[in-house]
Amino acid sequence: MDQPPTIYIVDDDIWVQRALERLMDAAGYHVSAFGSARDFLAAHDPECTGCAILDLALPEYTGLDLQRILNESGCPRPVIFLTGCGSVPLSVQAMKSGAISFLTKPIIRRELLAAVGEAVGADQAWRSRRAKQEFVRKRIESLTRRERQVLEYLLEGRLNKQIAAVLGTCEQTIKVHRARVMRKMGVRSVAELVWLAASAEVVAPRLPVERVVPREVQTGNKGRLPVADSRQLD
Repeated sequence: MDQPPTIYIVDDDIWVQRALERLMDAAGYHVSAFGSARDFLAAHDPECTGCAILDLALPEYTGLDLQRILNESGCPRPVIFLTGCGSVPLSVQAMKSGAISFLTKPIIRRELLAAVGEAVGADQAWRSRRAKQEFVRKRIESLTRRERQVLEYLLEGRLNKQIAAVLGTCEQTIKVHRARVMRKMGVRSVAELVWLAASAEVVAPRLPVERVVPREVQTGNKGRLPVADSRQLD
């Protein structure tokens, strides 16, 4: 059975901390509570799904400082801020940095639970996108240089003969590369390939084109069309 999402609580008021722990535990979440940002950072596991409930006025680091540290670490953990004295400029800054909610103490139970549910959902969606991006990235890395070039043009909607003209090779060669791209990317059509790249928000980096001169041209026999030989493909 999968572990429930982890709710990280960071508040230097022990009574608030314990009340939040009881509320989150009763709601079925796994809870990790800390009295300082330093303790939280030492124990934080970026691979755990969940969110963080942060007091705005923490010792050493403020809640906004902690949010910035999380964002810069590559783990944009969804954050819910709690504060004893609401401030419009601070709330605007927090929301611009990706905070889910900015709640003023004393906290209304239903509002906090609703914000936590939204934050957990946002975290799960981000992790799903990241996993899909990593999946697509690894498949792109499995392509040869020429296959990656073909992939770029397929994603632009180019036809085989157009790609062949740009890359300086014949259409049959492009068809072979295209089939290999499809197989390695795990798709059966260009439409599926485009959907996969778009849903993962991955764009293959544009590689410089190195034109291939057909052997017939190199030998001076310009009247014959090059014939694809799979043993000589890039």
